[in-house]
Amino acid sequence: MPMFTQGGLGLHYLVRGSGLPVLLIHGLGSSGADWAFQVSALETRFRIIVPDLPGCGHSDAPSHGPHIESFATGLWALMDHLQETQVNIVGFSLGGAVALEMALQRPASVPRLALINSLASYEVTSFRKWLEARIPAALIPILGMTRMARISAARLFPETWQVQLRDRAIAVIGAVAPATYLGLLRALEAWSCTARLGQLQARTLLLAGEHDYTPWPERSALATVLGASTLIVRGSSHGTPFDSVRATNAGLIAWLTDGSLPETASWQCDQQRDLTPWPGAGSIAEEHAARYCA
Repeated sequence: MPMFTQGGLGLHYLVRGSGLPVLLIHGLGSSGADWAFQVSALETRFRIIVPDLPGCGHSDAPSHGPHIESFATGLWALMDHLQETQVNIVGFSLGGAVALEMALQRPASVPRLALINSLASYEVTSFRKWLEARIPAALIPILGMTRMARISAARLFPETWQVQLRDRAIAVIGAVAPATYLGLLRALEAWSCTARLGQLQARTLLLAGEHDYTPWPERSALATVLGASTLIVRGSSHGTPFDSVRATNAGLIAWLTDGSLPETASWQCDQQRDLTPWPGAGSIAEEHAARYCA
């Protein structure tokens, strides 16, 4: 189990494949195991680096609470350790905030940036953001993580054929310590990079689910500011890397190789017949299952 130690804290990571380096940063309440469906498709072309954020998966929790800025700094320290001076970054949800922060800390070191269902600010500036930030924070102490995980999983994967994805989300989110989950929510709410977006140099892709929690006008405005390409997956909710594996992987490969995005007809959520059962999405999924999901 590779561990990078910084400031006395261990950061767990996996490296797969070879070639152009690509860093995959997971979302809230999970670990690097979330990228199993992507790593199995990308590792034959690229050097994939998959960390667990501090306090998540097998990584140690920070002693003074989580901060998006310190997460980004820590991952840059890992990149330095791996001798990667240029790295393409993909971030999902919370991981998108960390990815953006990394790209702003070292603009010249990030040639490509992909944000999946993520924003440049999670400050509570609208009623919808208030609901997403404050309702879970209020319910977790009352319901506990398992019940809260059931609610989250039902929103992430509402279709009847997504039962495997729902069950895994319940198991993973339900196992997170309440203090950790709440700390990550607070870290997101306290972070914003909107005033610094002009410093970004990366070629950017915004990949989003049609029914994502984050409002489309804000994502559209972000794409305009960044001059980003956009790929909106029809029928997908917030869990796009899971419920839309084909569209996600095709979009990422095109972006990483400076190719054209897939035809819009393919920008749609997977169907029941397309879903590869967890954890059988290839060797990386099996490895993740053994290490993270036991």
